[in-house]
Amino acid sequence: MRVAVVVSRFNAIVTEKLRDGAVQALREAGALESQIHIFDVPGAFEIPQAARAIAETARFDAVVCLGCLIRGETPHFDYIASAVAHGITDAAGETGVPMAFGVLTTNTLEQALERAGDTPDNKGREAALAAIEMAAIYRSLAESLRTPRIPT
Repeated sequence: MRVAVVVSRFNAIVTEKLRDGAVQALREAGALESQIHIFDVPGAFEIPQAARAIAETARFDAVVCLGCLIRGETPHFDYIASAVAHGITDAAGETGVPMAFGVLTTNTLEQALERAGDTPDNKGREAALAAIEMAAIYRSLAESLRTPRIPT
């Protein structure tokens, strides 16, 4: 299984930990280094664009989307969070490649760091595991469609 991991560089103190959690989960699930591809993007807003472009190559079974948005004093947070969530959803639906949402939306840096810690609750880890599970479901569906059914 080939998995792409799209990681926002903005709030890197958090997103690097999310990336590490995702990569660790993929390795534990049996993925080889050659099957895990990391793509860095400037910020969360760019995640859906990259995820769609990656999925359209048809080289990956799943895309893990990782980023971190921390609420500020303006509505900017709300617009970006909504655009990212909808963009990832749309990209997954339109390309047929499962995409896991590992974009933190927190009120504080402390909350973000808690969710990106070196624990089984690391949200990057959780997103990677969700991506693996969804890719397996998609693969199973594709195989069942190729296998002729014998009437009973």
